[in-house]
Amino acid sequence: MIGIVVVSHSRPLANAAVALASEMVDATDLPRIATAAGLDEATFGTDAAAVADAVGAVDSPDGVLVLVDLGSAIMSAEMALEFLDPALAERVVISSAPLVEGLVAAVVLASTGAALAAVAVEAQAGLAAKQSHLQHAETPAAERADHGDAAAVCESPEKEAAPPDEGGAVSIEINIAMVHGLHARPAAKLVSLVRRFDASVSLAHLSDGPPSRRSDAASLSQVATLNARRGDRLLVTATGSEAREALAAVAELASREFGEAATSSADGVTANPLGRSGAGDGASASTGSGLDMAVGPALVLEMEVDTSGYMPGETAREAARSVAAVDAVAKALTALRAETARRIGLAEAEIFDAHLALLSDPDLLDPVKAGIAVGNSAIEAWQRRLTEVAARFEALDDAYQRERVQDVRSVERRLLSELLRAGAADAHATAADAHATAAGDHSTGVATAVAGGGEGAAEGPGIVVVPELDAATAATLDVEQVTGIVTRQGGATGHGIIVAKSRGIPVLTDAGERLDTVRQGTVVGFDGRTGQLWISPDDEQVTRIRAEIESRRQNRRVAVQTARQPAVTRDGCRITVTANVTSVDDAVAGLANGAEGSGLVRTEVLFGAMRTPPSVEEQTQQFLAIAAAMDGQPITIRTWDVGGDKPLRFLPQPEEANPFLGERGLRLFRRQPGVLVDQLQAVCRAARETPVQVMFPMVSCPAEVAWALDCLAQAASRDGVGVPDGLHVGVMIEIPAAALAAGRIAADLDFVSIGTNDLTQYTMAAERGNAALTHLVQALDPSVLRLVKLVCDEVPPAVEVAVCGDVASSPTSAILLAGLGVRELSVVGPAVPEVKSALRRTSLSHAEALGRQALQAGTADEVKSLLVSLLTDREARA
Repeated sequence: MIGIVVVSHSRPLANAAVALASEMVDATDLPRIATAAGLDEATFGTDAAAVADAVGAVDSPDGVLVLVDLGSAIMSAEMALEFLDPALAERVVISSAPLVEGLVAAVVLASTGAALAAVAVEAQAGLAAKQSHLQHAETPAAERADHGDAAAVCESPEKEAAPPDEGGAVSIEINIAMVHGLHARPAAKLVSLVRRFDASVSLAHLSDGPPSRRSDAASLSQVATLNARRGDRLLVTATGSEAREALAAVAELASREFGEAATSSADGVTANPLGRSGAGDGASASTGSGLDMAVGPALVLEMEVDTSGYMPGETAREAARSVAAVDAVAKALTALRAETARRIGLAEAEIFDAHLALLSDPDLLDPVKAGIAVGNSAIEAWQRRLTEVAARFEALDDAYQRERVQDVRSVERRLLSELLRAGAADAHATAADAHATAAGDHSTGVATAVAGGGEGAAEGPGIVVVPELDAATAATLDVEQVTGIVTRQGGATGHGIIVAKSRGIPVLTDAGERLDTVRQGTVVGFDGRTGQLWISPDDEQVTRIRAEIESRRQNRRVAVQTARQPAVTRDGCRITVTANVTSVDDAVAGLANGAEGSGLVRTEVLFGAMRTPPSVEEQTQQFLAIAAAMDGQPITIRTWDVGGDKPLRFLPQPEEANPFLGERGLRLFRRQPGVLVDQLQAVCRAARETPVQVMFPMVSCPAEVAWALDCLAQAASRDGVGVPDGLHVGVMIEIPAAALAAGRIAADLDFVSIGTNDLTQYTMAAERGNAALTHLVQALDPSVLRLVKLVCDEVPPAVEVAVCGDVASSPTSAILLAGLGVRELSVVGPAVPEVKSALRRTSLSHAEALGRQALQAGTADEVKSLLVSLLTDREARA
């Protein structure tokens, strides 16, 4: 007989439901039932660990059925499966059946010894009798809401978007092409768009088969937590008088990648290391140093809002406070958005669209209204709902999307602060100011702390130390008073970090427990390039840090002035420095920064948003446009690098158990060579007009190189001529097998390019997108560096070795790579000036000595220490 688990926010509710269901069968036939409900007898909530324990308590070889009420109960049940032994988890079914009716039906059928699948179906049909009886008398929810019916606002906040009436529904499919998927900012644009139409619009995943659970496209919390990642397909369905117009608008927005850039700044370096502002036209925004290094007294900002002194009012008063708080925060954020667009840039300002969308999200507002209506205070209702929404973000698979939880917390802090002020004002006018100050005034950023006011505050410019940085705080910091920012947690791609870096403020993220001893005024210094953090440095250390900051300032000035000059070491070795490119705009920016062509044209990004394969003519035109933007300097076109985390919408792949070890890169096209040959034909045509190189990704053995060269010859013959004389051919070395066979692989090639991102991933057996393995995914690990050195030593003398991974964009790492034998570096465009400048300031003999030391190191941290010492070495900076 199967076991049954009841998961509910309320322990009394769960116990009562079990008692009711148990009355339906004889005690001797009753299946085992366990509850995981409430945090205690009186406190609402759910706990994944408690759910896992309950499943274990009623486990049976026949399986376990889990029934849930709503909201976080669903997520707790899903999370509980991850805590269980896989064999046990496989025989657990989480049902979306109604809790009471479903439980009664499940207990009755389970008592007969029925199989788990049959019991699950019976529970799912638990509402059938009620629906049949009431279907002609049911008042539409929208009509009830219009008349203030409490039932309308008490519906489950996690409910799916209502299935459309198939007679009047229209649907389209869209593909998600953005690097970070449908995260908060593009989600906010979608929500804002669909709300303009008289239509009900829903989204559902198609990527894994039939449409999944529907999400309401008018709810930011539902759209942003849909977990729609790059390459996913979504079904967009609409009903209503303007359904077709709404879908046309959604399709147009998707075709523009929701207004997101095709590339991201999360390439391992600050988007604009030269510290230039991204301010809008005509703006005169002040910016920080942009030097990735700072020292000064700590300006400690506590982000938690203390709500213990809140004085709740009657239900009507609490409802009014909630509405007023939403209005006040929306007004403040609208003003902040406008100011951010003027002083910093439109892209940074659009971050606040997600905050504003949350404030008008019915998926938040309706449960809050319902909570207040049943006696909760406004603060309790908002905290509970926003905590549930935050948990949904934190459960997302994609690390970048998970970091959008900071937007939810930022909105929560602002709302709670507004509610505290309202409660204090109602109680006593004098107490209002004191209480709001104690709680933390997040409507004005950190002006008080930064200005040095308040007990224990530091004087003068300093380092903001904060648990995590939200966009509103980052946008309102006074760069004359804030010389740097250190966060305890929050990651490097949060919206607050993006805004701070765009303002040129040095940032060190995820300092963790190292900040435990920092108090208001404690002297703090950090180096964002190396991750070093100094707490209470002595006078000599402070002097050294300030000297290094001034040195970087001077070096940067020289780097910009000499960006167009070649990178020739002090003893005469030239290192070619090129730019990674995904668009014509990237090429223009790369040339402006002094790039000597492009060492990597990412074709899978360049054409990745297209619904059908680009023609030979379309590809040829794009390649020539990029070459023209590079002023005729050589460009290196990488053929389709597809698979793993890089899908192509026009080239669907079969599902693989482990796609990173499956048909990636060149391997994929053994089954579909036509798409590759078309691209190679375009490469050949471009090469007849401008300097072009071509390289093949994910090569593992000489046989694959031979096959790729055959495809190239076939492509060239289509136009009745051979392979162009000036076309240089190479491959990427991205897996250990290729590095170990580099000499044989490169025998008939002109160059090889080491992709250190994938080489590190495969050497360390650690997926680079897995946040739990970041300590292993280190391109400076001696094991990876030894493979780089092996490639440089083993390839024929005439074959040049390049590196196009993220590590090449670091000035100190660039010197190390040159010392290992690398002679070309392809870096992110903004990093070109400082990489070239660093190479000019050193000698090859010094770089080679550094390389020998790095190869003898035991860990990546030891290598990083060598690079830190390089920063203060006179020869490297003379």
